[in-house]
Amino acid sequence: MALKYLELAMTEAVRRAQNQYYGRAVNIVGAPERDPLGQDEAEFIAARDSFYLGSISETGWPYIQHRGGPPGFLRLVNETTLAFADYKGNRQLLTTGNVSVNDRVALFLMDYPNRARLKILGHARVEDARVHHELTTRIADPKMQSSVERLVFIDVVSFDWNCPKYITPRYSPEEVEELAGPLRTRIAELEAELRAARAESGFSPA
Repeated sequence: MALKYLELAMTEAVRRAQNQYYGRAVNIVGAPERDPLGQDEAEFIAARDSFYLGSISETGWPYIQHRGGPPGFLRLVNETTLAFADYKGNRQLLTTGNVSVNDRVALFLMDYPNRARLKILGHARVEDARVHHELTTRIADPKMQSSVERLVFIDVVSFDWNCPKYITPRYSPEEVEELAGPLRTRIAELEAELRAARAESGFSPA
């Protein structure tokens, strides 16, 4: 468990709520300045094809954005830096505007089939892709580089893993095909064997 995450999350208001409902509060001692991402986190991030990004507007309202792409589109630059390419969209630029006045963000990464989730806290900055061609080439999907408008960098402060309780397993079409494909192949083989056996015996189903 990353102590810095809990130190940041366990505010006085949170501790008062814990005392009210459970009679005691969590006290975090000895948290480091930040918790770098490790090998487990790196592998988990590299396998994700989507994540949720939370930011705060200048009026204090939270905004949650979904980001999706090919697995690994959220790049691990180093143990304390993440990056992803931001493509042409609906032109609202809510997250871009939010982080220009408050750079604190929260990421929520889900692995539904394995019932795992990773939470990340950090500071975000947005760079114009037009003036960072080399970075864009490194970060963006090669097939979509012409559509990149911005590059988003996240300076990771800490992270935390959640328990699998209450995570409902969900599967993408690709994951379903990976599981069901061998079964369909085997069924087709058995049906072919059955037809051959029937033909050899002269049996004809009604």
